[in-house]
Amino acid sequence: MNNSSFQHPIHSGFGAASTATEVIQGIDLAGKIAIVTGGYSGIGRETVKAFLSAGARVIVPARDLSRASQALANVPGAEIEEMDLLSRDSIDAFADRFLASGNPLHLLVNNAGIMATPLTRDARGNELQFATNHLGHFQLTQRLWPALVQARGARVVSVSSRGHRFATVDFDDPNFLHRPYDPWLAYGQSKTANVLFAVELDARGKDQGIRAFSLHPGGILETGLAKHQPIPREELIRMGAIDEQGNAIINPEGGLKTPAQGAATQVWCATSPLLEGMGGVYCDDVEIAELIPGDETVAMSVESVGKSMQGVMSYAVNKANAERLWEISEKLIS
Repeated sequence: MNNSSFQHPIHSGFGAASTATEVIQGIDLAGKIAIVTGGYSGIGRETVKAFLSAGARVIVPARDLSRASQALANVPGAEIEEMDLLSRDSIDAFADRFLASGNPLHLLVNNAGIMATPLTRDARGNELQFATNHLGHFQLTQRLWPALVQARGARVVSVSSRGHRFATVDFDDPNFLHRPYDPWLAYGQSKTANVLFAVELDARGKDQGIRAFSLHPGGILETGLAKHQPIPREELIRMGAIDEQGNAIINPEGGLKTPAQGAATQVWCATSPLLEGMGGVYCDDVEIAELIPGDETVAMSVESVGKSMQGVMSYAVNKANAERLWEISEKLIS
C-alpha cells in the first residue's frame, strides 16, 4: 500500500528557481523554535537564515563547534549546540538539554547528510551513510518527541534526494554485511530511508499534531556533499554543471541550483500553510512530487541526474516498507 493520497502537485505558486527568501515571505514564525541539523553550511545555512528572518528561534546542532561558529558568524541569532549524529550519547545529551528547557519544538529539519563515502562503520557497526543520513536523525526525532508533541502543530522535514531512485532499503542487510558495498547504492538506500521515515513518522505523529515531509533540494555544487566522490571535470562539463572555465552553471529547471534555491523546498515543507492537514509526502521544486509507478531503480550516472529523475518511487512511500524500516531502525539504535 502506498502513501499516495496526497502525493500529487497542489500548485504551490513556486518553482524550481524559487529561493528560500521568496518562500518565507509573509510567514510569521515569531515564538516558534526550530532545530536544523547541518545548519552551518549550504542549504542548511540558508534554511537557518530564512527561519531567523521570519522571527523563529533557531538552534543548530554541530559536531565541530569551531567550524559552525565561523560559518554562522554573519548569521546573527543562530544558536549553536554540540551534537554528533554518529554518537548515541551525544544525541541523547543534546535532546536532554532541549527537553530540560521545557520548550516546545515547532520545526525539526533533518538536513545534515553525507554522500557516496567509502565503506565505513559507526561505533555500533552501522554503515556510515545509513547511520548519518537516517539512523542519527531517527534517534534525534524520537528523543525530541515530547517537545514536538508539546508544540501542538509541529513539522519534521527530512532532506532526501532524487538519489532515492538508486536503491530501495535492503531490510535483510542494510549495513552491507553480506553483500558487496557500493557507495551509490548505500547513498540511495539512505535517501529512500529518509522518505520512508517521513511516511511512518507522519502516520504515528499526526494525531498528536506532528506532520512529516521529505524532499529533494536540488543539485547544489557548493555544498561539498560530493567530496568523497569527485566527478571529473569533463563529466561536470558534459552534464552542464560547470562551464569550460570551471564556473558553476545555475540551471534550476535542469536540477542545478544555488544554495538559496536548494533550501526553498525544505523551507516550504516546514512552513507553508498550503500543507496544513497534509503529511507523509515527498516534495521537489517547492511542490509535492508526482508518484512514479513501478519499482525499477536506476543506476547512478551523469545521464541519470536531471529532470528524468523527478518524482518519487512507489517503494519509497510504501506503508509496509515504512513500518518495517521503523522497526529495524529501533533495533539498530538500541
